[in-house]
Amino acid sequence: MIEGSGYLKRVFIGFSFMLILSFALSEHIHAKGFGKDITVKVMSYNIHHAVGLDNELSLPSIANVIKETNADIIAIQEVDRYFGERSQFVDQARELAKLVGYHYTFGANLNLKPAPGQVENRQYGTAILSKYPIIDSKNIHLSSDGEQRGLLIGKVNVRGVHLTVFNTHLGLSHVERMGQVEEIIGISSYYNEPTVLMGDLNAEPKSKELERLQTGLNVVDTFKDVVEANTYPVLHPTKRIDYILTSSDVTYKNSNVHYSESSDHLPIVVDITLKR
Repeated sequence: MIEGSGYLKRVFIGFSFMLILSFALSEHIHAKGFGKDITVKVMSYNIHHAVGLDNELSLPSIANVIKETNADIIAIQEVDRYFGERSQFVDQARELAKLVGYHYTFGANLNLKPAPGQVENRQYGTAILSKYPIIDSKNIHLSSDGEQRGLLIGKVNVRGVHLTVFNTHLGLSHVERMGQVEEIIGISSYYNEPTVLMGDLNAEPKSKELERLQTGLNVVDTFKDVVEANTYPVLHPTKRIDYILTSSDVTYKNSNVHYSESSDHLPIVVDITLKR
C-alpha cells in the first residue's frame, strides 16, 4: 500500500514537471513569434462595376490589381450582384473572391426586383474581400437623399487579432454626406476593436465632412502626408475622394496610390500594423 502510494506520487510529480515544461515552452514560442505585432496591407478601390477606361467589363483585371499590390483586406465600392447586362448578371463580389482566393462579404444598398428572365434580385453596393476569415458582418443603410448609401461592417480575424473594417460610399451632396458622417460616428461607438474605415467618400481632404469624420471617430488619414494622393479621374487625377482612415491604436506606413486603368478610380493601399 505504501509502495503504491510512492509510485503514484512519482507519476504525479513527473506529470506536473511536464506541464510546467510545456507551459514554459509555449511561452517561449509566444514570445518568439505569436506575440509579435501583425502588419497587413489594406486597399480601398471603387471598381466601377469592373468596367475600365477601355469601357470593357473585366473582373480579372480587378483581381490582377489586388494580386499586383498583395493586398490582404480590400474594401470595394460600386459592386454589382445580378444587377444587369452591364455586368452580365454576375455576383461580382463572389466571383472576385474566387479569382483571388479570399473570403468576402457583400452589402446591398440597392435591392431591386429581378430583371426580366432572371430570378435573383438586382443588387448594388459594397463588398469586403479578405485573406483572413471574416467572422461577422452587417450592412447598415445610411440616410440618403439620392441613391441609397450604406456602411458595410466586417469583423476580420487577423491571426487572433480582431479588426473592424468599415466600408462606405457616401452621397453626392455636402448636406447628405454630413448626415451620413454623423450616423457613421454613432454606429462606430459600438465597436472597440482596432478599426479601419475605407471608401469613396466623395469629399476632399479639407472638407467639413472629413474634418468631422476624423474628430468624431478619432481616426487618422493615412494619406495626409502623401503629395500625389489624388484618385479621380484615373488620367491626370485632380481629386482625392478615396480614403483609408485608421483608429489611433493602429500604425501605418507605405501609403501608395496604385496606377491602374481597370476602373474610373485609382486604388489606394497602405500597410497597417495591429498590436497584440
